[in-house]
Amino acid sequence: MSHPVQTAIEEKLLKAFQPEHLQVINESHMHSVPPNSETHFKVVMVSADFEGKRSVARHQSIYQLLAEEIAGPVHALALHTYTHDEWQQVSETAPDSPNCLGGSKAD
Repeated sequence: MSHPVQTAIEEKLLKAFQPEHLQVINESHMHSVPPNSETHFKVVMVSADFEGKRSVARHQSIYQLLAEEIAGPVHALALHTYTHDEWQQVSETAPDSPNCLGGSKAD
């Protein structure tokens, strides 16, 4: 099955940040969207580019890079960004995403 949005996100992040670890997880199935949607993503990324940058600056650089996707098909983008040392401190695990309570799932 083709995943053009996820693939585009992965390729852009790999090229721009050269991460030592990257996960782009399609979490659309957890939300009130049609099957096989590509609207909700979780990004877990470890990059030397994040050294000395606060979380806000890291996220802004990703939002800028993915502006086309965010303006189009991507409705939500959960970002978990780490330096190498930060990634080690959290035992190489990112937090789980909360369950969606929006849309028809709130009923």
